[in-house]
Amino acid sequence: MMSLDSISILISSVLGLGLAIPSNTCIVMGNLDIIRKKGKLSPTDVIFLAKGIVNLLLQCVLSLQGMTFVLCPSFFYVTKVRGFMNTSIYFLTYYNFWLTFWLSAHYCTTITNLSYGFFIWLKRIVSNLLSHLLFLTALGVFSVSVLWFWAINEERTPSSENSTESSGNRFHFNLLYVVPSNTVGCILPFCLSLLCLVLTSSFLLRHVWRVKNNDSGSTRPNLQAHVTALRTIFFLLLIFTFFCGYQVLLFLENSSLFIIIWNSRLLSPSVEAAIIFQASNKLRRTILRRFWTRSWRNTET
Repeated sequence: MMSLDSISILISSVLGLGLAIPSNTCIVMGNLDIIRKKGKLSPTDVIFLAKGIVNLLLQCVLSLQGMTFVLCPSFFYVTKVRGFMNTSIYFLTYYNFWLTFWLSAHYCTTITNLSYGFFIWLKRIVSNLLSHLLFLTALGVFSVSVLWFWAINEERTPSSENSTESSGNRFHFNLLYVVPSNTVGCILPFCLSLLCLVLTSSFLLRHVWRVKNNDSGSTRPNLQAHVTALRTIFFLLLIFTFFCGYQVLLFLENSSLFIIIWNSRLLSPSVEAAIIFQASNKLRRTILRRFWTRSWRNTET
């Protein structure tokens, strides 16, 4: 009989598939529709398209891992299977984090208009060479995520006498591989994205304060788009936090918290899709127009 933890993981795996696949497919199809009509995507839309594709693949691998862990644990602990799943999950996760940084950098350089040479250079390459940056980032992140194939070594230890199972599984992590991979794949993009968020927030706060204290009687500018950008980066950084909690709990023996974080990870691609939808009015209009046209045609026939 399955335990409550196993049931929760199985439910989250199925629910994640049911939510993430349609939502992220809409993101991909919506951006492809924009390309078909306009022939070109903005840097923000390019990153959203990449995130949609990455989240589709990530959700499939995460759900496959969860279902395998619950329904076929002996297959789950096979070294090659575990190595493939871990390498795929960490590659897609790390790449998603770097996509968040490039999105944060684009928002920061567009909103703040900082005159420092580094930000001028960053704005230029994000605007003109974004596709090349995303490709090079994928190559670098893949080489880092491969370290996880060697980072996890399984050690089978006897279970306690009161346990009904004959053996258990315990994972040991080689810090020589774990520390550099997490530093490059998670900590570095998190710190850079947080820096962009702080710079953008401080710039907008100073701008609002100056306008509010301006005696010329000029009207306050509409900052809704900027606020949406800040909200998007903030929510994406929260997903970073959940992943960091997942990584910390790998070294601890608090199984209840680990299961909670694992279930959150299984639903994270769906949450990211919701964040992208609230961030892009263009994408929402394209998808609504597409479904409205299709439903109207169905009613006509």
